[in-house]
Amino acid sequence: MRFMMMMYPQIEESDWEPPAEAIKAMVDYNHELNGAGVLLSLDGLHPPGAGAYVTFSNDGTANVTDGPFSEAKELIGGYWMIDVRSKEEAVEWARRCPARGCVIEVRRVQEREDFPPELRSVVDERPLDLT
Repeated sequence: MRFMMMMYPQIEESDWEPPAEAIKAMVDYNHELNGAGVLLSLDGLHPPGAGAYVTFSNDGTANVTDGPFSEAKELIGGYWMIDVRSKEEAVEWARRCPARGCVIEVRRVQEREDFPPELRSVVDERPLDLT
């Protein structure tokens, strides 16, 4: 089962860059995930001020707002995509993260088998090849 672990730093944007020892601990953790054969991908994100929100109205019109976002309460700092046997195993990996002052949300990735049988053919008709 694939799970995404999303990190929410509980900091101000001005404090976005972690100290060197925190980066080293995170690199070690990433190597541990990779060595265990569960890591599929990972990325850290730049601060929200460098990003944009694209908000859609009910009629489908897209509105763009450049960062920073003063109303933002939870900002994703990065993510890991892992492949493990259960939610419990995913949570255990999240618990082992050396993060400080953060929240890690663990969410299962929706697979083809999670769709109702009548919709699986729609998914199968247009597969994506991301290689």
